[in-house]
Amino acid sequence: MTDRTTSTRFHALIPCAGTGSRAGTVQPKQYQMVVGQPMVMHTVQALAQVPQLASGWLVVSAGDEFAWPSSGWPEHFRRVSCGGATRAESVFNGLSAMLHAGLAAQDWVLVHDAARCLITPEAVSGLVESCRDDPVGGLLALPLPDTLKAHTSDGRTARVASTVPREDKWLAQTPQMFRLGALHAALADAAANGFEGITDESSAMERLGLSPRLVPGSAQNMKVTYPADFAFAEAVLKGRT
Repeated sequence: MTDRTTSTRFHALIPCAGTGSRAGTVQPKQYQMVVGQPMVMHTVQALAQVPQLASGWLVVSAGDEFAWPSSGWPEHFRRVSCGGATRAESVFNGLSAMLHAGLAAQDWVLVHDAARCLITPEAVSGLVESCRDDPVGGLLALPLPDTLKAHTSDGRTARVASTVPREDKWLAQTPQMFRLGALHAALADAAANGFEGITDESSAMERLGLSPRLVPGSAQNMKVTYPADFAFAEAVLKGRT
């Protein structure tokens, strides 16, 4: 599908080179089985159903030896072995591969975490429609619902230092959607400092003084991080079938 006014296209980029050490799994968490297939396949298949996306790019590490399923892989998605030591480096390398392959710098790229396997096609389409005419781009995010505490340490114990106002606080999610060339340039600028302080794509754009748009997401669009998260993800995915 093309943009309403130009030939601009939309692409997904999924960094998939992490180890997921907090998940407590033997293999990288994105390859852990969830409802009969590796978790990352649920992510890929959800994005593949987004009608606006022309292609998908999965960034894996150069030494990745995972045995990918022989079925269920979308034809318009590909895997590129250029993962880096950090998420930011993997995204930067993936963007470089996309540009090298001939994708236009003015195309939009939607970067999405492999471990956010509960994303829905409808949520991604909503982000595209909200941001396709935005001068900067934007991201799915959730207004902070709970009281936020800052902490101090008392020996080995964490204790409340203060209550932080939550009125203007949001939990950043993915996808995060920006022009391919602009995001690549923002990350290239941060690469000289080892991507210090770049925790997501929005932070790279913010570093240049830009203000990405916040598009309300869903609490279900969580990143599977800890062992208990797998059971929650499995329950939600089973409930959708």
